[in-house]
Amino acid sequence: MRRLAGLILSSLVVMSLFVVVSQPAAAQRGGGAKWVVSWVGSVQGPYPVGNPSAQPDQRFAFPSEEAGARDQTLRMVVRPDIWGREARLRLSNAFGTKPVTFDGVFAGLQLGGPALVKGSNRPVTFGGKPSVTVAPGASVWSDPVKLAFVRDPADPLLAGRKLAVSFHVVGASGPMTWHAKALQTSYVSPPGSGAHGGEEAEAAFPYATASWFFLDAVEMRAPADSVAVVAFGDSITDGTASTMNGDDRWPDVLSRRLKAVYGNRIAVVNAGIGGNQIAGPAEYGPQKPFPGGPSAKSRLDRDVLALSGVSTLIWLEGTNDFSRNGNASAETVKTVMGEMVARLRKERPDIKLIAATVTSALGSNSPAHGFIEQDDKRKALNDYMRTPGLFDAVVDFDAATLDPASGGLKEEMVPESTTGGRGDRLHPNRTGYHAMGYAIDLGLLAPQRGKAAAR
Repeated sequence: MRRLAGLILSSLVVMSLFVVVSQPAAAQRGGGAKWVVSWVGSVQGPYPVGNPSAQPDQRFAFPSEEAGARDQTLRMVVRPDIWGREARLRLSNAFGTKPVTFDGVFAGLQLGGPALVKGSNRPVTFGGKPSVTVAPGASVWSDPVKLAFVRDPADPLLAGRKLAVSFHVVGASGPMTWHAKALQTSYVSPPGSGAHGGEEAEAAFPYATASWFFLDAVEMRAPADSVAVVAFGDSITDGTASTMNGDDRWPDVLSRRLKAVYGNRIAVVNAGIGGNQIAGPAEYGPQKPFPGGPSAKSRLDRDVLALSGVSTLIWLEGTNDFSRNGNASAETVKTVMGEMVARLRKERPDIKLIAATVTSALGSNSPAHGFIEQDDKRKALNDYMRTPGLFDAVVDFDAATLDPASGGLKEEMVPESTTGGRGDRLHPNRTGYHAMGYAIDLGLLAPQRGKAAAR
């Protein structure tokens, strides 16, 4: 009996050990991963109000601005900055005036143009259903979708590959929520052509666009130590004057530098909008749009706080506030910037805040930019960013791009890279963005185990 009791006790100990050991393993499988934002296309809408670059003629894809998309399929091409075996998508009707219904939503790996890699396309659902209706002013996240082609998210051969997100607009959408300056070619089927998202061939998509419509964020299920860096700002973050389909904006350059060191652990997402301002406009909406989109202050929730896994914010903005269109005082912009920083400190103290000094527009041929008063305000804002304790760090983009002799951009950074034009002396070209991407100390962005935000 004593021996039997000992055997029973030994068995119970073994079983207890099994439970203790296996529960953390199960917890790791269930909770050892988190959602991390991997791509952003900050919405500004309604189309066509905005500042696109290299835009094809959109009359054939979207004959009526008021009707918007009509019974047709959009295939939006995006570059996730980190990959996971599962993704989820956010569709936005933030600046629509009527409910929009989407169905036939799919996600697959781009082969080239609108064609997809065979066998990669997967259906996407919303609350278990194949369609979703998004109210005006609202957005919606999809259910997780398994990306069967992602066998190993850390496979370096996935880096730089592009995801094609397709969706059918049921009926007429009305005014379309969009991001004007994608600098990435996406594709559209003709009006009235129906649902083609499940097709992997390109036959149904004869029209091209250089903008993103409705889709404004992609998140990946990633290991717990993965993080995201949000590049927040205006056209110089959005990438004006960089190469169409070239992925050579300064956040892209920074991303590739980080990938070389940390692999598939840090995403850099671009929340820039061409023409954006920090403090203005005071009002924004479908009935009162502005080419630069809603102010940085009013879009902070959607483009930063609502995104998962954000560890760092790099903020470059102010030029447009000081333009002839914005005409704000330096004190006004400094006050709003301070209010936004204070809010971030209060609500998300885990996010490292990095200021980027505003680059020079002195001598620009743009009617709204290039005058001395704008440059004086820019310098005052740059000085304010360096206030001890305001930001966690400051990146000096001004020093990386400034020609001390002229006070403007360095000459080699002026001719624009999108179409080979002469440049506007406001937006750096690929050479300038390359210098900016290399002006950032990677040590500021190193992921720290156990300190990443886990939304």
